[in-house]
Amino acid sequence: MKKYLLFLLTIVFVAMMTACSGGTEKGSSDVSESNNKDSKNKQEQQAGKDEQVTLRMSWWGSQGRHDMTLKIIELYEEQNPHIKIEPEFTGFDGYFERMAAQAAGNNLPDIMQQNFGEYLNLYAEQGLLADMNPFVEDGTINLDGVNDTIMDSGMKEGKLLGIPTGTNAYTALYDPAMMEEAGVEISDDWTWEDFENVVRAVKDKTGNYGAKLPEVKNVFEFYVREQGYRLFNDDGTGLGYEDDQILVDYFNRNLKLYEEGVFPGYDVTQQVQGPEDELIVHGKAAIDWRWSNQVGVLTDAADRELKLTLLPGANNRKGMFLKPAMFWSIAENSNNKEEAAKFIDFFTNTIEVFDIGGTDRGIPIKEEIRNEMVADLGEVDKKVFDYIEFVTDNSSPIDSNFPAQASEVIKELENVDEMVMYKKLSPEEGAAEFRKEAEAILNR
Repeated sequence: MKKYLLFLLTIVFVAMMTACSGGTEKGSSDVSESNNKDSKNKQEQQAGKDEQVTLRMSWWGSQGRHDMTLKIIELYEEQNPHIKIEPEFTGFDGYFERMAAQAAGNNLPDIMQQNFGEYLNLYAEQGLLADMNPFVEDGTINLDGVNDTIMDSGMKEGKLLGIPTGTNAYTALYDPAMMEEAGVEISDDWTWEDFENVVRAVKDKTGNYGAKLPEVKNVFEFYVREQGYRLFNDDGTGLGYEDDQILVDYFNRNLKLYEEGVFPGYDVTQQVQGPEDELIVHGKAAIDWRWSNQVGVLTDAADRELKLTLLPGANNRKGMFLKPAMFWSIAENSNNKEEAAKFIDFFTNTIEVFDIGGTDRGIPIKEEIRNEMVADLGEVDKKVFDYIEFVTDNSSPIDSNFPAQASEVIKELENVDEMVMYKKLSPEEGAAEFRKEAEAILNR
């Protein structure tokens, strides 16, 4: 499917480069010859204000995010009655496949939620995203005081293609009550050996899973970084680590814990359709691997306390990083880029947006918004704020060298991980197979 995605996007890029662009005609008003020029300009400006504009806007997420986003859209439409926003919502699975089909038809939504790394870079290479620098320069989008490092994450070859919705970090989310029942404790300074001892104790004492099966697309990137490497090399032509034993060790640990019944298998995790289905929500696993902006929805679903900590590892600070939770981007094919930019400015600079959405799309990038939120934070959002502050001081810079084919490579990693867990490949065979397929993808 990812190869299909890249193929579709390549087609649309060629089509966009060869297609002729057409303009839109403006209506005229009956104006008396006696009216002076100033009066005519005012009438035209008012007509422009009253002209109805429809924006399409897409995002992925849980039902909770869907409901919150609709409320934010409703608030914006109340303040801007000439704007109508048509929402397009889905879960993450299938989101970019649908976007690929829309890109092939030169019909991407005006405003779209984008993902850091593999997808932003892919869309950037195909010329599908509008440069928002002009809207920042003319004040349409106010980014005053936003950290340059945060904004750099949405820059590609000098173009601002994504504005972060907020800041995020990966976490080992755990159930303190289950840990207490198992007679174990977790700290931020824990190794993978400590992790194995904890999850085995949970299984032995409670009969439940010690942890959810790690999501390889996120946890392996952390694991590679912890070893001092990166997932991709500098020029995007190969993997960023040379010793396949790194991936072999990762597979071996997970396979061993699965065979002991400490981890569930894919047959269990693939039954999860949303946050309400997660094993930690139902007290069937003590640890879940999660981005920090998702902690609120899981805690609400579980209806009990959950806590955040760093991922395990002797060098876990080196592995940890802050990332944009996601981006807002504008489609290059949009006929209403300025209006789309105005909505992104509203989302970024309006406290009521975060009163509605909390930390669901990350910690706000604007300091004044963060400061306003702090006084009224709920218990869960305060934990997320505190965690992001801690990770800020206990992490290393994010890797942004994701090649355009990264989404295909990561999909291949997921496929191989599944085959190893189902014992169709040994860990050694899986590591070799992943390297072979990854390098073929990156060098075609």
